[in-house]
Amino acid sequence: MSEDTDLSTVLAVLDDEYARDILTHTSIEPMSASTLSERCDASLPTIYRRLDRLKACHLVTEDTELAPDGNHYSVYSANLEHLELTLEDGSFELEVTYRDEDVADKFTRMWEGMR
Repeated sequence: MSEDTDLSTVLAVLDDEYARDILTHTSIEPMSASTLSERCDASLPTIYRRLDRLKACHLVTEDTELAPDGNHYSVYSANLEHLELTLEDGSFELEVTYRDEDVADKFTRMWEGMR
């Protein structure tokens, strides 16, 4: 997890029903904000606010796709692979594994966990 994303922020984002719906839908396939608006039964401003919060926590990624008419639009994909919350020695620790994490980062995290 990035140092600028703390436990409280991630838990607050995941406490939101729309944010969880966005993650659920985008874990299956990338979706545009307008498609998410329909699937989540929420207004576009609501979807964009949640996407901003999810992107700030690195829980979704944004890519650009080209429409058949030559225009482009953004699609969003869930970036959360695994989330683990532990309580040890009087403090919480949050470990987040991202889908776009590269092999070197995964190896480093695994190696550090073995010590």
